[in-house]
Amino acid sequence: MHAFFLGAFLRGSGLGAAALAAWLLVAVAPDALAQGTVKSVHGDWQIRCDTPPGAQGEQCALIQSVTAEDRPNVGLTVIVLKTADQKGRLMRVLAPLGVLLPSGLGLKIDKADVGRAGFVRCLPNGCVAEVVMDDNLVKQLRTGTSATYIIFQTPEEGIGIPLSLKGFGEGYDKLP
Repeated sequence: MHAFFLGAFLRGSGLGAAALAAWLLVAVAPDALAQGTVKSVHGDWQIRCDTPPGAQGEQCALIQSVTAEDRPNVGLTVIVLKTADQKGRLMRVLAPLGVLLPSGLGLKIDKADVGRAGFVRCLPNGCVAEVVMDDNLVKQLRTGTSATYIIFQTPEEGIGIPLSLKGFGEGYDKLP
């Protein structure tokens, strides 16, 4: 099984401090998606940019927000960004409040199980899982057609939320 999530919040990742993290998690929540500037659209993904307070320059992320087809009150936002040094790639997933934290967040790409991650923190608008993306995960996201993120409300009840991968590779390549 691929080591999908590292399980601990990445400290010192060169992201421009907590201001960027707060902007990415608040600005891209499904209800607050109007914040930030859409720089480009790539299939079902958008590159959104903003200059968070305290940041030295504009910060951009590749973003998609989706809602479960059968549960309109259950959605999530996937945020992909490069670290300031351009050496690391991060994926943050903002899931709704009320998820069962010990069960973590699962990921399947085209029905292949990729792994499970723990949540690193909860904010007023949702709970966050984070992963350092390796080349294999990026390749799977580029070549896949659909990713399914799985959240749990009980240990037995997983909710699969499908997300289109159309445009992921193109958007990822254009991410500043």
